[in-house]
Amino acid sequence: MDYKNAGVDIEAGYKSVELMKKYVKETMRPEVLGTIGGFSGAFSLDKIKNMEKPTLVSGTDGVGTKIKLAFLMDKHDTVGIDCVAMCVNDIACAGGEPLFFLDYIACGKNEPEKIATIVKGVAQGCKQCGAALIGGETAEHPGLMPEDEYDLAGFAVGVVDEKDLITGKDLKPGDVLIGIASSGVHSNGFSLVRKVFEMTKESLDTYYDVLGKTLGEALIEPTRIYVKALKEMKDAGVKVKACSHITGGGFYENIPRMLPDGVKAVVRKDSYEVPAIFKLLQEKGGIAEQMMYNTYNMGLGMIVAVDPADVDKAMEAITAAGEQCYVVGDIQDGEKGVALC
Repeated sequence: MDYKNAGVDIEAGYKSVELMKKYVKETMRPEVLGTIGGFSGAFSLDKIKNMEKPTLVSGTDGVGTKIKLAFLMDKHDTVGIDCVAMCVNDIACAGGEPLFFLDYIACGKNEPEKIATIVKGVAQGCKQCGAALIGGETAEHPGLMPEDEYDLAGFAVGVVDEKDLITGKDLKPGDVLIGIASSGVHSNGFSLVRKVFEMTKESLDTYYDVLGKTLGEALIEPTRIYVKALKEMKDAGVKVKACSHITGGGFYENIPRMLPDGVKAVVRKDSYEVPAIFKLLQEKGGIAEQMMYNTYNMGLGMIVAVDPADVDKAMEAITAAGEQCYVVGDIQDGEKGVALC
């Protein structure tokens, strides 16, 4: 009897590491110390010495049940982008610059090529936000999960000078809300998606004219990473007063998180075109509109609040970062919360 007979293939683990190294190397920053494969990742803090009060910001998240689509479609190269996005977008909401990222993959059986493909996506996400992939873990769990399944989670650390933290404390009535477009469902609400649409290869391969692609292609589209857009605004001299990453809980849960007491956010639903995937989901599932806005991003992956004088400059910066944006509402006096009209 040996470990392989017990279900854990150490040699497969070694092969996975070798296959993923080339992707990991592409994410390296000058601050990364040491080599790939150590017991921990080392990251120099020399760069932040010029900050008045350097403040670490962190985020951790996973991909949720969207990962079921990867299994069904046998497509594993984008869920890593989702995982990174869910962590670093939260860091960006605080005004932080992501510094490094670590991933954790639990699998029923270590298939080196598949694991390397997952990490390739993680590395792509890290490249999009400028974070170094300095470590991770692949854990083989025979008997705990099916051999052909895995789960993916991650953890990111960023930094911001305390004076540049985005807190919402300076929000006032008249400030303008700018919505930055999402790429689709992102990584939230897939438990409901999987109830509405039959999760079979045939269903996911079905082409919809309104989507311009198959259902599977529309649903697995990776989450947008908004780090560059926030950085472009800062570099342009725009003060982002408040920021909300629209994830699980949609508009009703996430927008109030960026508000101080005494003001409310008013969002105009007709200020932008809701993407077709959400309209199809609502129609096929018979889902009430309020529930849609309470579950999904509805086409806006991030909402920022700026002074009216900064709107044009902010939108130019967001566009320069490669994102699409809209003026979607404003801040008004009232009980803390969000109103959709």
